[in-house]
Amino acid sequence: MKGSILIADDEAGIRESLTIVLQDEGYDCTTVSDGKEAIEAINKRSYDIIISDLKMPNVNGIGVLEHALQHSSDTLTIIITAHGTIETAIQALRKGAADYILKPLDFDEVLIRIENLLEHKKIIQENKHLREQIDQEYNFNHIIGESEAMKKIYKMVERVSGASSNVLITGESGTGKELVARAIHFNGKRAERPFLAINCGAIPEDLIESELFGHKKGAFTGASSDKDGVFVAAHGGTVFLDEVAEIPLNLQVNLLRVLQEREVKPVGANQNISFDTRIISATNKDLEAEVEKGAFRDDLYYRLNVVELELPSLQQRREDIPLLAHHFLQKYNKELTRNIKGISSEAMSAMMSYEWKGQVRELENVIERAVLLSDNDYLLLEDLPSAIRDVDVAESDFVSMSTGKLDQAVQVFEKHHIQSMLKRTDGNKSEAARLLGIDPSTLYRKMERLGLSE
Repeated sequence: MKGSILIADDEAGIRESLTIVLQDEGYDCTTVSDGKEAIEAINKRSYDIIISDLKMPNVNGIGVLEHALQHSSDTLTIIITAHGTIETAIQALRKGAADYILKPLDFDEVLIRIENLLEHKKIIQENKHLREQIDQEYNFNHIIGESEAMKKIYKMVERVSGASSNVLITGESGTGKELVARAIHFNGKRAERPFLAINCGAIPEDLIESELFGHKKGAFTGASSDKDGVFVAAHGGTVFLDEVAEIPLNLQVNLLRVLQEREVKPVGANQNISFDTRIISATNKDLEAEVEKGAFRDDLYYRLNVVELELPSLQQRREDIPLLAHHFLQKYNKELTRNIKGISSEAMSAMMSYEWKGQVRELENVIERAVLLSDNDYLLLEDLPSAIRDVDVAESDFVSMSTGKLDQAVQVFEKHHIQSMLKRTDGNKSEAARLLGIDPSTLYRKMERLGLSE
């Protein structure tokens, strides 16, 4: 079926004719003869579209519309009206009707109106779903990490999100610089506008000027049409310049002028184009050292670095490793349709001891591989790559950490693991204690010590 439609009209001829036409097109139709019956039908099930006559016994079309808006907000209502009551139809539109159709009915027009409304509804639902996904992915309430280092980053992101100042994000590869840039954008006032990311190190040198600033048709071989650069294309939103240190020195002066003037001249153009775009840049290099070497302009550096966010390495936030590992375990259980229940203490100790040169990205890849290949109910030491299995835990940085940091890491792991078990058992503490292999009384003491609510 193409969609479900409720037809409410006190004229049997109109009900029957609409039903025949709509059913022939593949719609699921329900008919009622007055407004009271329409309200009863709405209470029993939901419809994609309601087609209601304006004047009906018991409850008129406006009453049906108001009830539908209150009890089935996703349903779209079309009002049928005669020429003499157009003013009332306009009133219905103001109250929330999706459309109105004049009598006598043109059935071809009715079909077109319905198809357009359903297509519009589909787009709205897709946009709503996309927005929910974006909010879920880039809302910092869902970013994994309870370490002090990450809490400082959260505070900085919250502070800069509401402004339009340029931000420079620094940190080693794999620490999540683009994720932080997106969080800044999607938690700020530009969230409804574009976020465009460009990797300055991945674009050939002869094309980067066109990518940044745009070009006119015929400006160079292969320029078959006009093209906006990222600054204009993201007008009102944010441009993320990843690996900004890789921009050639000869283009840096042009970029500086663009950032100062907030206008850009496309390659081959005679006029500048103004834009209102926030700039967030990122690098894994020491830009101050690049400036001293003459590889990066100091004036551009200061223009980009109004606010600097330095992301901690995984070594600086080891207490987050259990949280991250369990987060990735749940993620890849879902994506790979597996049901790995947890991570053994030996495997977790090895991961806590390992020096993650690839940072969070490497940890995620290791968990994905283990979930895919493991034949066990829990991820075991044997499921991890040899480089992690062979780490000497006794001599690792993990053991040499101060007692406070180690205790903190253990507490974070315990708290997260207990929360996971309680979630699995829908809050049944006896069952959670059984899965954890401890007495219920021990679980209660641990919950109290870790500050877990009842």
